[in-house]
Amino acid sequence: MGYPMRFNKPGNLKATFATFALLLPLACAAQSPFEAFANLFTQPKSYIVNYAPTPPSIDGDISDAVWHSAAWTDNFVDIEGDLKPAPTYPTRAKMLWDDSCLYIAAEITDPQVWATLTHHDEIIFRDNDFEVFIDPNNTTHQYFELEFNAFNTVFDLFLNKPYREGGNAMINWDAEGLRSAVKVQGTINNPGDADKGWTIEIAIPFKAISLGNDVRVPINGTLWRINFSRVEWDTKAVAGKYVKLTDSAGRNLPEHNWVWSPQWVINMHYPERWGYLQFNKGSTNNPAFTLPYAEEQKRYLWLVYYQEKQWQLQHDGYQPSLKKLKLKREVDINGHVNSLRLEATTHQFMALISDPETRTTWTINQEGLVGAIKLPPAR
Repeated sequence: MGYPMRFNKPGNLKATFATFALLLPLACAAQSPFEAFANLFTQPKSYIVNYAPTPPSIDGDISDAVWHSAAWTDNFVDIEGDLKPAPTYPTRAKMLWDDSCLYIAAEITDPQVWATLTHHDEIIFRDNDFEVFIDPNNTTHQYFELEFNAFNTVFDLFLNKPYREGGNAMINWDAEGLRSAVKVQGTINNPGDADKGWTIEIAIPFKAISLGNDVRVPINGTLWRINFSRVEWDTKAVAGKYVKLTDSAGRNLPEHNWVWSPQWVINMHYPERWGYLQFNKGSTNNPAFTLPYAEEQKRYLWLVYYQEKQWQLQHDGYQPSLKKLKLKREVDINGHVNSLRLEATTHQFMALISDPETRTTWTINQEGLVGAIKLPPAR
């Protein structure tokens, strides 16, 4: 969701990581360095997106022949994965791309389709909606969110960094050139009949989600992070209208959050938990996704990040010693020895992981910003 949901308020960093302290054991009690945060190190889902020489028509009808070459994602699951029951209604998506846009089609099954919001940049997740989260640079910073309801009303926003790190939603940002269309299989806002649901098609120009003048068009093998979310409210029909169910105090019952790749926390704004999107151009064999070696390295950086946030919560400062965080300076990744380093003061830290064979050092700081330091080729 564009704004933090009931579980997290903007800038409330201590509350966010207090949740970890309550739900997760301390790393020192774990047999594996990742065990203390096991749910945050499950493998995100992945999707190979194929190149489309002919783009789809953006009209909401996803039965076009061009979509036949695109595979469906798995049906969405609860945002906490199998910690919660499976969604009541199926949701799935598929994707294509060309030299100008990423194309998304989604099928949202719903026996009672409704919507109320009709103005651009209203808070669309107050209705049932479909949401897209994109981190084209895979840094967890400078990412984009798009929300759509069954009226095809759009809420688009840019975030400089996640809310847990004090990020601010830039709501006045608009995805220039964005096209979307909805087709309802039934009748919207009519409790008197049973619907099948609604479908949506979206064209996201690469220009719209490129910062500055450098339009970053993917090439074969480009890796993004992406996730999809569906918000579903419990409702009842009252006097011919849909009304959200409430508790005994008159508050709306919590919404359901159904996603493609489970976050394992009730928060979409953990970009490191989003799925992997790999662009495929030229191959028609639908190659299987293989997690890049660099992503395996970054797992150790995220482990330092979560450990440091927990340490800060307990000690009001960051810890400069890997040993005190129960981490080793050398780690084996797929048979390659990597050097893990940590630099920290009371208010900031940077963790670094290096493999001398790749001549690339990956870094993460106290705001969860991931970066790379590339050494010149060896002579």
